[in-house]
Amino acid sequence: MTGRVRPGASRRSYHHGDLRAALIDAVVELIAEKGIRGFSITEASRRLGVTSGAPYSHFASRDDLLAAVAIRAAGELAATLTARTPADLDPADRLGTAARSYVTFASANRALFEVLFGSGLDKQRHPELEAASQPVTDIFLAPALALCPDEASARDLAFTIAIAAHGHATLLLDGAFGRDKPAVERAADHAAATARAIIGGWPRLYQ
Repeated sequence: MTGRVRPGASRRSYHHGDLRAALIDAVVELIAEKGIRGFSITEASRRLGVTSGAPYSHFASRDDLLAAVAIRAAGELAATLTARTPADLDPADRLGTAARSYVTFASANRALFEVLFGSGLDKQRHPELEAASQPVTDIFLAPALALCPDEASARDLAFTIAIAAHGHATLLLDGAFGRDKPAVERAADHAAATARAIIGGWPRLYQ
């Protein structure tokens, strides 16, 4: 048995055998409702109907649980970008599409995005976070390598476009593009256009 269930379990039922995954799910829900500073292991336990000590068989601390959520977030972001940026697209179009998809992911998965980029986790204590984020980096890097004559320039281009996409996503979540439904499309379109503008002005591309 993974964790003892308290009498009167909460609205989310916990099925024995995967408490670790259930805790990650519960934390994502809590962050969506209360923000990244508004959740606790105790509250996650209460929501699952397990004792407050049960999570510690899987996570040594709140930060360890947050790191697990961040790893899931990185995986879901990478999967989304991969699905929406087919390899047969022109490299410039792939970068524009990746930038657009980055923004729409942030809008649809605000809690995951907040954990991935706003948790303040110590990456020296959690080196697995960098490894989990590498596939996202690679999605921007692969088409940049097809556009640039050397790896250093390609890495700079990929980084610049990824940072621009991240800025658009953050501004969208802060309300800079408005609060109406078309705001997501405005931000995503702007991110894609910015990526194309960056490529158009990049000093070192294949001629």
